[in-house]
Amino acid sequence: MSLNHYVTLGNSGLRVSPLCLGTMTFGLDWGWGSSEEESFSILKHFIDQGGNFIDTANLYTKGHSESIIGDFITRKGFRRDQLVIATKFFGSLYQGDPNAGGASRKSMMAALDASLRRLKTDYVDLYWMHCWDQFTPIEETMRALDDVVRSGKVRYIGFSDTPAWKTAQAQMIANFKGWTPLIALQIEYSMLERTVEGELMPMALELGLGVTPWSPLKGGVLTGKFTRETRGKVEPGRGEWVSTHLSEENYQIVDELIAVSKELNTTPARVALAWVQSRPGVVSSIIGARTMSQLEDNLGALKVRLTSTQIDRLDLISKPKLNFPADFISRSGPFSSGGTIINGETNSLNPLAPQDDSERHDRPVVASR
Repeated sequence: MSLNHYVTLGNSGLRVSPLCLGTMTFGLDWGWGSSEEESFSILKHFIDQGGNFIDTANLYTKGHSESIIGDFITRKGFRRDQLVIATKFFGSLYQGDPNAGGASRKSMMAALDASLRRLKTDYVDLYWMHCWDQFTPIEETMRALDDVVRSGKVRYIGFSDTPAWKTAQAQMIANFKGWTPLIALQIEYSMLERTVEGELMPMALELGLGVTPWSPLKGGVLTGKFTRETRGKVEPGRGEWVSTHLSEENYQIVDELIAVSKELNTTPARVALAWVQSRPGVVSSIIGARTMSQLEDNLGALKVRLTSTQIDRLDLISKPKLNFPADFISRSGPFSSGGTIINGETNSLNPLAPQDDSERHDRPVVASR
């Protein structure tokens, strides 16, 4: 697969590249990241290779990330419509102002206008709610999102880092009211973060939401750079974002990742990205490249072809412990291999459970390929 093998995002006609360029590292305002010049080079190479999906947020590097993207587009002469630019609202850039953040109508519309100015554009292709605002009624947020779509300032909408039950509620309200529906879900998903398979991923498949995983390399832990042998010798650039995940359990996952990468003569990072991209419902993984070499390594994941055996090995070593009831249902629910347990006995004639392999039907992924 190549970067210009475009896929539709969720239940929409929006076509995006199979990898999305995350730009949280654009700008040095947080003490780490890429300079403007480095960011320009990364953007140009990504687009030259066929990438069209770029993700940012009003909060990233205090708004500098958006400004870098806007400056790049205007200075380099790219046609604005060829790019799918996504940004987010929720984060506050003004400490002490109670209405500068969150998902209220007032906050959202002010954030959108500020993002448009920094991006030097008159519309955003995909507008994410960065996180669930527990203090704003979801009806207010969804109606305001519908308004900005109808105004022409936004083309599509999605949720990031929001519970499954709240996302489902928002989507049902939008459908009932005839408001603009969500088309995408941005969540953390990697071999080290698979608890989303309990509720969020099944919900996305059911509601037709295209999934765009963030941190598919877990901040660099899955690049193979951090191993038992290099413990204490390699300083993580993001500090505790990485160091807190350098556990014995995760080292075992990295060991298997390295083993598979050697079998395929590729890098652990590429294998980890290929694994995420193989998951049902995943449309476009967000890669955050701070340097050109990191970008090149990540783009190489599109050439990796994992065998079913290799996928099974990676699945097994990284198998998550899901929350109730997902784990309970997988072990004893109507779709378990043993059928339904009634009064202590297994009902092998459960009509909901396939009786043999000939009766199994794979459920299609809604508009994700």
